[in-house]
Amino acid sequence: MILPTQSAARLKNTESDVAVPAAKSEASAALSLLSASAVRERAHRMLALALDDKLPNFRIHPDKMDSVVDLVLQTTREAYPSLDVPFHSRWRHFVVNGDNRWTAIANRVRWPDPASRARAEFDLAMVSVFLDAGAGPTWRYRDPKSGAAIGRSEGLALASLAMFEGGTFSANASEPLRADGEALASLSVNDVARGLQVSDGNPLVGLEGRVELLRSLGKLVVSRADIFGRHDAPRPGGLFDQLASRTENGRLPAPVILSELLQQLGPIWPSRLSLGGIALGDCWRHPSLTTDDATNGVVPLHKLSQWLAYSLIEPLQTAGIEVVDIDGLTGLAEYRNGGLFIDSGVLAFRDEKDAQREHEVSSALVVEWRALTVALLDRLADGVRKRLGLDAKSLPLAKVLEGGSWATGRRLARERRADASPPVKVISDGTVF
Repeated sequence: MILPTQSAARLKNTESDVAVPAAKSEASAALSLLSASAVRERAHRMLALALDDKLPNFRIHPDKMDSVVDLVLQTTREAYPSLDVPFHSRWRHFVVNGDNRWTAIANRVRWPDPASRARAEFDLAMVSVFLDAGAGPTWRYRDPKSGAAIGRSEGLALASLAMFEGGTFSANASEPLRADGEALASLSVNDVARGLQVSDGNPLVGLEGRVELLRSLGKLVVSRADIFGRHDAPRPGGLFDQLASRTENGRLPAPVILSELLQQLGPIWPSRLSLGGIALGDCWRHPSLTTDDATNGVVPLHKLSQWLAYSLIEPLQTAGIEVVDIDGLTGLAEYRNGGLFIDSGVLAFRDEKDAQREHEVSSALVVEWRALTVALLDRLADGVRKRLGLDAKSLPLAKVLEGGSWATGRRLARERRADASPPVKVISDGTVF
């Protein structure tokens, strides 16, 4: 049973100078939020409140879920007729019309060993994902190879890959395919704007926030050579060696990838909530979600970190590490998956005017919507598997997302709005979506 509390959780903004008593117990409570299981558990608590019609911003219509399952199956079969669906990850966006850009680059390199390639792939995945927090409706990347103008995640992926191949993130001109902490820490807005082809006529939402995130990543990597520089100069890809050290009999549970990302990279995120001196990252307050401990009212979501966790699975596999319990990760609390449930009528605004208003990421409405998205994705995956007669091992959530929910959310957005924007207008700083 979830008990309400009047203790106010002793949560604070990281810039606040309010004292934090009982720091040890609060630190333990904070760490409990830095996991996929915490995201899933609290998302399902939010869904239970929705089903009881006790949320302030959205009503839920579960009877419409069957039609969403139909839509997602249709989209999946169109893209993957044999239902041989790959994982949802950044690597999908490096493939253009069957041309796997990264594989072509990587296959030209004589890697000294599998770990060297894995570190480079970790470098690429991390900088690319951290640049991928929504591009806005108008930005486009003019792909030199195909001549196409490509927007949103796909465009950001190709732009970041070109920057990586060109050595933008490397401290060594003779070794471009790497991202060094030193180089990331000194990135300028102009460096990134040039690589992403940003201009007055091609604006990108949250450019400065993305650059600051990469700088913070670089500074952290340099300061933690014990984690990121075990076998090389400090680099994000050094996390591969940390994860490799946590394998047992060559196996690594996917939730461990996320836990390491959240614990090791926590300090890079902009000032949000902290508890017991620990930055909580993509965690937000919602008044309806009450608990009887120091985490009262806090909803963990960890969208970018989970997107990155999914994207690190394949480099680990290529290096010979078996990644297990992939369904231990959750669906992604972002606007395509979330838009799917609003545009299909599963979720409805209590106040229809909220569809026209702009909302801060920290608003109760956005937090509520994102948490419901995570829980509904679990239900969607169950529905898709049941329809196909498959289990979670043969069709993990990562494949339902790729098949899948994300593409269907985008499809509905294109059908309903000329600019294919999401049904919730979110004010983004480039570090959440």
